[in-house]
Amino acid sequence: MSTIIIVGTQWGDEGKGKIVDFLTEKADLIARYQGGNNAGHTVVINNEKYILHLIPSGILHKGKKCIIGNGVVIDPAALIKEIDGLKSREVEIDNNLYISKNAHLIMPYHIAIEKENEIEKGSKKIGTTCRGIGPAYTDKIARHGIRVMDLLTPDIFKEKLFENLHGINFLLANLYKAKPLDGEGIFEVYMQHAERLKRYVTDTSFLINEGIDSGKNVLFEGAQGTLLDIDHGTYPFVTSSNTIAGGACTGLGVSPTKINRIIGVVKAYTTRVGSGPFPTEVKDELGERLRQKGGEFGATTGRPRRCGWLDVVGLNYAVRINGLTGIALTKLDILDELDHIKICVGYRNNGKTLVDFPKEIEALENADPIYLEMEGWKSSTIGIQDIEKLPDNAKKYIAKIEDLLKTEIQIISTGQKRDEIIVIKEQF
Repeated sequence: MSTIIIVGTQWGDEGKGKIVDFLTEKADLIARYQGGNNAGHTVVINNEKYILHLIPSGILHKGKKCIIGNGVVIDPAALIKEIDGLKSREVEIDNNLYISKNAHLIMPYHIAIEKENEIEKGSKKIGTTCRGIGPAYTDKIARHGIRVMDLLTPDIFKEKLFENLHGINFLLANLYKAKPLDGEGIFEVYMQHAERLKRYVTDTSFLINEGIDSGKNVLFEGAQGTLLDIDHGTYPFVTSSNTIAGGACTGLGVSPTKINRIIGVVKAYTTRVGSGPFPTEVKDELGERLRQKGGEFGATTGRPRRCGWLDVVGLNYAVRINGLTGIALTKLDILDELDHIKICVGYRNNGKTLVDFPKEIEALENADPIYLEMEGWKSSTIGIQDIEKLPDNAKKYIAKIEDLLKTEIQIISTGQKRDEIIVIKEQF
């Protein structure tokens, strides 16, 4: 039995979907522990692309139990659309999907408030997806959120809905000068959602712990990445949940003592979407080249991702915060054509050299990266499945990352497809 957390180590978009999909082959349960439909995991199977926002990518394997945990915030309409999209492609859902009754719901007023708030901030906006994620988590912490279990009890749902709308509509009308929302209309639509989703709702914490105790292989997947964590990321340019490995325990109701391994997914370069500091960002033709070759456009929004060199300062921070036991390196092939490749090993800030990731946002915004430069390999790595068959300079790049992070690279992705992968150490 193995229990493994898969966590992003950068600003998200590291390729976690493919790694989860690959490891699912030997897993019995796959559980998502935080975030909402503001994230997307892309998996390519037999040249077909699947983009998943809420459902764990393990659903693409037959007979796997896939769980949406209590730490996730759920937009019922988005989830139903995802279910229907997968069913239309003959993916089995009804016997494989489970939703935590404790998960909180994203309501239409969460989306409305977030959109108005971003407009009001103007140039200082966070750059959210405006899917209502942040306001849903705000209501959760403020203790007037609405949970999935409430959706299944119409009287309780309606009472909570109208209590919340009283304040929300006042805010919309008086602060944002926007139209109030219709409570009866929302109630009617959400009762239709309840009919569609009720078959999947259960006590998922019990289900996961029962699986662990009976010797099942369990895979925990998160969304976004370490540097977007609400507590440990580049605040305020972060998401609204705990993306780090510790979030798996609270987001699924599993004890830390039951976790065997924590695998950090590292993209061979760095990307970030939305606003916020990015010390190694490359803004010239090379940045655009990485974006186009790497397909660096958001799976959820289509927004172009900012691209730059690998940042070991941030990665060492991620290794420490998550307690990584190994690394899955992705998108190595995107660097195939480069003459030289840079790795950021420190920052310069106001005459000082920083090798630890600073918490102050101003320090990151003014950080000048200190680079180590390596020779590129100038040959294709796409589809290679044996590390010994990689070009020498690619092997040197991998070895340098391991040395700088003091952590083993145990999996290497060499392309989009499921079988374009090098397994150095088996996880299950």
